[in-house]
Amino acid sequence: MGSVSGFLLISVALGLLKFAVADEGFCSASSIIGTESNWKPLYWKVENPTLSPSHLKDLPGFTRSVYKRDHALITPESHVFSPLPEWINTLGAYLITPAMGSHFAMYIAKLQENSRSGLPPHDTERFIFVVQGAVTLTNASGISLKLTKYVVIGTNLVTMWIPMPIYLQILIHSIKCDAFSSIVVLERRFSPLQNLVTELLVGSTDKQPLLETPGEVFQLRKLLPTSLAYDFNVHIMDFQPGEFLNVKEVHYNQHGLLLLEGQGIYRLGDSWYPVQAGDVIWMAPYVPQWYAALGKTRTRYLLYKDVNRNPL
Repeated sequence: MGSVSGFLLISVALGLLKFAVADEGFCSASSIIGTESNWKPLYWKVENPTLSPSHLKDLPGFTRSVYKRDHALITPESHVFSPLPEWINTLGAYLITPAMGSHFAMYIAKLQENSRSGLPPHDTERFIFVVQGAVTLTNASGISLKLTKYVVIGTNLVTMWIPMPIYLQILIHSIKCDAFSSIVVLERRFSPLQNLVTELLVGSTDKQPLLETPGEVFQLRKLLPTSLAYDFNVHIMDFQPGEFLNVKEVHYNQHGLLLLEGQGIYRLGDSWYPVQAGDVIWMAPYVPQWYAALGKTRTRYLLYKDVNRNPL
């Protein structure tokens, strides 16, 4: 995979700023998908999953999706898209919401020509991961920054930083696109700590440092700082075929997971699930969890995790 993914962290609160995520790397135009070309953009399987084994593909009622008290597997054949509230020319599928027991929401938004996002609810953080296409994030101040092969991440705090000596305050924002784009959105109520603020970060996912994972073999990158200002983080985790988690995790944190590449087996509680690119998983606190990568290509997944706050 020669293409690189990346990220941008912004605060959602006052002014005017434009961010464009260019149409290259995994953000390639949808017209390339489905052609006879051997070249495919990064994360193409998220938009073009293998819905089921061929002998089950046309079986009425078939789905791999499962919902239980402490976990859920939401697979592409059961996504239900409808207009997103306050968004224009955009269809969304809510995959994880507080209705199932989570304290955050995860949804896929498919933006069409001349689409525009709505604002998140008051005091809500917003993380946006561009899976396909190009998006422009705007506020009202006239400053613009063009980004290539990037993920866009946002919170609703009042300060932000970009990798040049410019400091801004932002209050309102919108996401626009002029052609088809697909994004994954995470939102949660922000839990601030006094005198601590977040920063705007611009960078490439694959240029984030690989972190040590004692006792484990997978590769780990964190897209957000680990400082106390941040009440959640987003991890990119890579497994080569045959690699697996050593620790059979049981912890108080919640997870929201999107498989971007590859396939494998996920244990959730007492159940074992075949999973592949395009699948979304919710893990409640204390559900036993474990993963092993299968197939001939690496697994990469994006993982939400609440951090830095006392569970009381």
